[in-house]
Amino acid sequence: MLNVWVDDLSLNQLLAKLDSGVVFTLNPDHLYHLQRNPAFLAAYRQADFITSDSKYVYWSLGWIGRSIQEKVSGSDIVPSYCWHHRNNPDVKVFLLGAAPGIAQTALERINERCGRGVVIGAHSPSMNFVNDEAEINGVIQKINDSGANALIVGLGAPKQEIWMVTHRHLMPNVKVFMGVGATIDYEAGAVARAPRWMTRIGLEWVYRLTTEPRRYWRRYLRDMEFFWLVLVDGVGRYKSPLPLPLAAPAPEAGAGSR
Repeated sequence: MLNVWVDDLSLNQLLAKLDSGVVFTLNPDHLYHLQRNPAFLAAYRQADFITSDSKYVYWSLGWIGRSIQEKVSGSDIVPSYCWHHRNNPDVKVFLLGAAPGIAQTALERINERCGRGVVIGAHSPSMNFVNDEAEINGVIQKINDSGANALIVGLGAPKQEIWMVTHRHLMPNVKVFMGVGATIDYEAGAVARAPRWMTRIGLEWVYRLTTEPRRYWRRYLRDMEFFWLVLVDGVGRYKSPLPLPLAAPAPEAGAGSR
């Protein structure tokens, strides 16, 4: 869709394949930034798995003739991944993101639900984390010392995606990287998810806008551009406003929609 690809994978298929790799979850806000931010686009082109984090992305792929099986959001991937590996002591998860104390609360809630310490570390960085080299080095050291091999990052887009692909080489033991936005807040119970019926019919944005208007109104206003871009793509007239990086990984045969 537009200048990125989306994997045609169900949640269960993703979990079965996810032994290693970088996971991003695409939504209209990402697509807004992907038209303007070269570093974000370059990060996306290094992802190993891209899922649809939005019903509107899911429906639009179908409308332009590139259907995928289902919407697979970060807020579904994280609890499912931890539950999937609840009896696998080789999987050790680290949570990075959210406000002070939130990541630790998410760790405790996930481990209680899974019945073991599948999440072995958590850290809530400062607001200026991605620009503070000393703090970055300290957090990377903490992740490496923990022994984690799966890193769940909730810094918000495009910061989390750019940060992961820029620094992953400094965490050689980490095999799985996930950029998941507000999912750590959801897992901690700090932010309530929209009711399932609203999510099913694509009204999660209404719930977010009415419960946190100051945080989301600008985002959803600018996301209206998405519908125009889909229309342009659907009639074969879309051209990326940014040059596409050359080192883009191709989806596995039968796994990706373009």
